[in-house]
Amino acid sequence: MTYSRVKKDIVVLGLGNSLMSDEGIGPAVVEWFCEHAEEHPFVDFIDAGTGGMSILHLIANRCKAVFIDCAYMGTKAGTIRKFEPTEVRNIRKLAHQSLHEADIFNIISLSKKLDQQPQTIAIFGIEPESVKPGQSLSKTLAAKMNNYIAAVSQELIV
Repeated sequence: MTYSRVKKDIVVLGLGNSLMSDEGIGPAVVEWFCEHAEEHPFVDFIDAGTGGMSILHLIANRCKAVFIDCAYMGTKAGTIRKFEPTEVRNIRKLAHQSLHEADIFNIISLSKKLDQQPQTIAIFGIEPESVKPGQSLSKTLAAKMNNYIAAVSQELIV
């Protein structure tokens, strides 16, 4: 028997290393959405923290792809900002600490070259307070989880 999984119109990908404290914010937000997935029947929620190049296949031909990741933006810890791919510059401060070593911007570019780019891409960056070994978020980010959920939820309105 062959199993065929139908992709939903929207995919939300949580990027980051859950073993590095606030670097795991993407997977933490996606985990909440997975527990409430019935509220968003047209959305796939995926912990892509260690996805690497497989992310290319996860976003292929979607109407919308939403990425959530820890990002150094020079703002107060816990700040969330939404970006389009053209607004972001990758500095890779977390090189060799993050398990999603594949450059997300190269993946997006490759999806475009393959004519598989999602129609819309939103990237949510969340300023970390602590990126060091640890399996829990800092108190600052944990206290703002409802803000992150609300921001991402706005992107899921069809």
